[in-house]
Amino acid sequence: MAICSMLFLACESKKDKIGAVYNGPLEIVNDLTLKYSEQGNMKVLVRTPKSLTYQNESRVFPDSVNISFFDSLGTVVTTLRSDSGRYDRSADVYIVKGNVRVVKSETREILTTSELSWSPGTRKVFTDKALSVKNTQTSEITNAIGMDAEQDFSRIKFRKATGVYKFTGP
Repeated sequence: MAICSMLFLACESKKDKIGAVYNGPLEIVNDLTLKYSEQGNMKVLVRTPKSLTYQNESRVFPDSVNISFFDSLGTVVTTLRSDSGRYDRSADVYIVKGNVRVVKSETREILTTSELSWSPGTRKVFTDKALSVKNTQTSEITNAIGMDAEQDFSRIKFRKATGVYKFTGP
């Protein structure tokens, strides 16, 4: 009888020791650099001070995110900076948030918005949020709600746009 009660108590205590499921990051990486290339040519370079990877393979970038987009010759044509970001593995989309600033080197245009998404699979950048594009050479400003663009911002399609433009002509 004493042996049976000891076995019963031993089994009972094992059940009590089972804790809550851990939902925190499985991996923490400092000074992360991600490189995307096509046919040996660098296309996108992502840098962030910290990356947290979770069980569903999604990543969170709690600090600033800096992205450089390259042309076919390997020259940086566009840079992006944001306060934070994340990678949604299920949708295969990077989402950057907070003071998002995109600078196009060649045209010296600056795009600002609160949130921007990039899909490596489709090589598209898009947002449903309000945004502003200022051309520093001409002082022209385009305001819009929503846009779709190529990943290097070579072509941008605004969804609902208004702006201030300079026209010259007869």
